[in-house]
Amino acid sequence: MISYRTMALFAMLLFLFANLSHSQYGALTKEQRILYTQKNPYDRFEDGRPRVPDDILARMKTVTIEEAWSVLRSRGYRDQFEGGWMNLHPERVVVGRAVTASFVPKRPDLDETTNALGKNDGRIGAQNSWIIDTLLENDVIVVDLFGKVKNGTYAGDNLATSIHTRSKTGMIIDGGIRDLDGIYELPDFNAFVRGVDPTGIADVTLMGINIPIRIGPVTVMPGDVVLGRRGGVIFIPPHLAQEVVESAEDTQRRDTFGKQRLREGKYTPGEIDRRWTDEIENDFQQWLKERNK
Repeated sequence: MISYRTMALFAMLLFLFANLSHSQYGALTKEQRILYTQKNPYDRFEDGRPRVPDDILARMKTVTIEEAWSVLRSRGYRDQFEGGWMNLHPERVVVGRAVTASFVPKRPDLDETTNALGKNDGRIGAQNSWIIDTLLENDVIVVDLFGKVKNGTYAGDNLATSIHTRSKTGMIIDGGIRDLDGIYELPDFNAFVRGVDPTGIADVTLMGINIPIRIGPVTVMPGDVVLGRRGGVIFIPPHLAQEVVESAEDTQRRDTFGKQRLREGKYTPGEIDRRWTDEIENDFQQWLKERNK
């Protein structure tokens, strides 16, 4: 016989999924954001979005896509990477906490509702600017514009300047941008986009801020750690961020040691490029001690 508690939980989940399937602007409540990111071990922002610490974000900047991917894959997160971007500055690394947003092709009744809700919330300007108004330092705006480039240019140089000023990171846009020359000149800023077009954004409707969104094969949650590098973008759940950083740092130390010993001729490539013997592992541990003196 099903218990009352089980029935109550089932009813709550049905209610939450129903809300998601008919999501409108601002669909998730604070409580729902907490529920769907319940493995987050860190503090949260006022709206419930996970707040991975700044020191972990700083350390994440040295992590490679492959190092992060290896940890995520081992934990069952197999679809967290998306490549194939137009990357404005391949030499620049983007790291920050995801602020997510989702657009759909414009439908008049939905658009009217979104505008009414935005007005009630005191939003100013066009719908694409509302997301920017929420950004904080070390945030990365991640926008699902379903790959639209013509009439899907999320930002020009004015909005990009505002994103840069507020977040000091970059933007991930599954859609287009305009005013490329102005955006390109922004210092310490990068953009991963699908293309460039002179048209403005049109015929789309904002359906949610800080909700689960899809970028390629990836489900991105608000508060995920965004790591954008030359090869693409990977999205790291908050509860795995520290493990990713620590694993990458260990890998990097081992790579440094292995290359040094190869240059010295102490070991062969076959010995280094496989699971280490106890002798090599002990040598590595001694090398670490001497290095940290």
